[in-house]
Amino acid sequence: MMKKRIALVAHDSCKHEMVDWVEANKTILAEHEIVATGTTGRLVEDALNNSVEEHKKVFVQKLKSGPLGGDQQLGAFIADGSIDMVVFFWDPMTQQPHDVDVKALLRITVLYNVPMACNRTTADYLISSPLFSDENYQRKEKSYDKYINRTIE
Repeated sequence: MMKKRIALVAHDSCKHEMVDWVEANKTILAEHEIVATGTTGRLVEDALNNSVEEHKKVFVQKLKSGPLGGDQQLGAFIADGSIDMVVFFWDPMTQQPHDVDVKALLRITVLYNVPMACNRTTADYLISSPLFSDENYQRKEKSYDKYINRTIE
């Protein structure tokens, strides 16, 4: 299976759910590169490495906390084509101080056609899909050349 770069993000009220999901999928996730924002990254790394032999430890690339720019860092990775999948457990019931960054992250995943799960069920579907382990699957990327080359009058 081709190694994927998976981004994990969770709002504060969803961090326990993210840790539960990571623990349930620890074997699969350990085979891939993990990028995560702030505290989520620390919690995910702990969950992945809990009771694992030292030589099998998983390193999680930890970005800044979402409100401190982590969502934007992740958006840049997506725009550069270096993220294969995003699992973002966000809280629909709590207004976030960095709501514009959250919306920008949601938008950029759609813009670049990156699969994104915003809840546990969708995350389970994505990680268990035959396409997840298909080395030949190529995500279709939309061309924005017409937009980039437009003339402004």
